[in-house]
Amino acid sequence: MSRLVVRRAELGDAPALVELIESAYRGERSRSGWTTEADLLGGQRVDLPMVEDMIGTSTVLVAFPSDDQAPAGPRSPLATVTLADEGDGVAYFGTFAVSPDAQGSGVGKELMAFAESYAQRQWGTTAMRMTVISKRAELIAFYERRGYVRTGQTEPFPYGQERFGVPKCDDLEFAVLTKPLS
Repeated sequence: MSRLVVRRAELGDAPALVELIESAYRGERSRSGWTTEADLLGGQRVDLPMVEDMIGTSTVLVAFPSDDQAPAGPRSPLATVTLADEGDGVAYFGTFAVSPDAQGSGVGKELMAFAESYAQRQWGTTAMRMTVISKRAELIAFYERRGYVRTGQTEPFPYGQERFGVPKCDDLEFAVLTKPLS
């Protein structure tokens, strides 16, 4: 039985998604989880206009605890991911964030599987592609355990564009990973 309810994000979800993504990657709260980038980057990961743009131009999935798993009161999102159909059977998997409180509980694995299946059903996707900061060995290992492989290609980090973060080192780049879907 699924522990999550997953749906497409709506513009009204944007403020909660900004908070979720920031908590997973930046600032002191992110240090309680294992996906933090706080030692590599300061500043923001996303802001409200960026998330609103993602919702308008891509497929943003948001996961909540299922009714039997949810605490009483308003439900906060546990995880999110952004998907984009790149054509030729490839979908991009990005802005994947799991609340630090839910990391290590299987929520990320469940949403990842849902997202891959969604891309297959919606677009006929045969392969997923993602980019990860190459210094994030533990995170890359997590993706490799789920079938992603490094392609050997890299993409440059957007130095000078502080809306994506303020680098704390000068050798950041993204490793490109792919996963064939059956």
